[in-house]
Amino acid sequence: MKSIFKRIWLILLSVGPGIFCIGYTIGTGSVTSMAKAGSEFGMQLLWVLFLSVLFSWVLMEAYGRYAVVTGETALFSIRRKIRHGNILAILIIIGVVTAQWTCLSGIMGLTSAMMYELFHMFIPKLSPENYWAVLGIAVFMIVLLYGMLLVGRYSFFEKILIVFVTIMGASFLFSMFIVLPSPAEILKGFVPSIPAVPGGKLMVAAFVGTTMAAPTFVVRPLLMKGKGWGRENTKEQTRDALTSAILMFVISGSIMATATGALFHEGKTINKVLDMVYTLEPLVGKYAVAVFVFGAMSAGLSSVFPILMVAPLLFADYKKGELDTRSRQFKILTAIAGVIGLTVPILGANPVMAQVATQVSAVFVLPFVIIAIMILINNKGEMGSYRAGAMLNMGLIAALGFSCFIAYTGLVALGQFFGH
Repeated sequence: MKSIFKRIWLILLSVGPGIFCIGYTIGTGSVTSMAKAGSEFGMQLLWVLFLSVLFSWVLMEAYGRYAVVTGETALFSIRRKIRHGNILAILIIIGVVTAQWTCLSGIMGLTSAMMYELFHMFIPKLSPENYWAVLGIAVFMIVLLYGMLLVGRYSFFEKILIVFVTIMGASFLFSMFIVLPSPAEILKGFVPSIPAVPGGKLMVAAFVGTTMAAPTFVVRPLLMKGKGWGRENTKEQTRDALTSAILMFVISGSIMATATGALFHEGKTINKVLDMVYTLEPLVGKYAVAVFVFGAMSAGLSSVFPILMVAPLLFADYKKGELDTRSRQFKILTAIAGVIGLTVPILGANPVMAQVATQVSAVFVLPFVIIAIMILINNKGEMGSYRAGAMLNMGLIAALGFSCFIAYTGLVALGQFFGH
């Protein structure tokens, strides 16, 4: 048994950069979107998740291949090798950091509230709501994670994330098998359709914003450099991208399936992850709910860790294309992100709609990210025989078309949302 667990651990370590991608992609915002969609629309939006993950795989492969072949990172290359690339790189940094930092505050609000709710579930004498306890949990988590970041070693970050992602995946898969929808219902979810209800378009755009996450692709080359991968690791890079995409689809799909099986057929809907606690408990018991909530908390923590790092990683990439986790700039920028992350817990606000909005806003930077890698990976002088072939280029063109369609859909949806 020990050797089996050791083998699984070694497999997870071999897909290290992919684990960071899952951390950026699946957080409490993603859990909220998947659970809300499953409770309201069943498996109807499974096709959106599938396409988002498919194109994420294409982009991870493209950015990863460029990184291992050239030994250079994304923003550094965009700035130096594309005409007006400095402007493009700055736009990408602003778009990614703004969306990620805004999202961080919502994640901390939800994660700390979920942790308190878990305590309340098993200790009913506790008050149902306690502002200071929730704030105290949020501060403790930020300080703990910031302390871990000060260790400053990529391999350490990787191992911490593997623990969070493993707990998250196992928890959601366990929850799904308790209330698994029928195979016919799951298959029907692959047929494209947009719910003809208010908020349907907003949910589709939020799905893409949380799954096709721009930092997933832009930061990937920097992480590969930190891991020491070069041209001889092209096969490992490809396997890492595919494994990461499969895990994204399985974990996100299991959340949607859990909400569909437990809530959709009961006519119950949710507006935030905490609603899962109250609606699932009568159906599957408090221990099964505890497993789901534990997975949701792990999703939050697996996102907080890479989001704290996103600004210093992107700035370091832009300036010199090096992964530097021990610099003064790294420590200051992660500390600023940590303080911003406490905004929602300090205000005691409900972060759910803010998270949906930031997820939608994340889709607007996607076309720039795709266009940049299309230029870089087709540079014959640099890529040689490794440059994009017909299949990868077709995938990138399809991803660009999909991202533009979703950006338009998101713009319309936000107009309708704020218009009301």
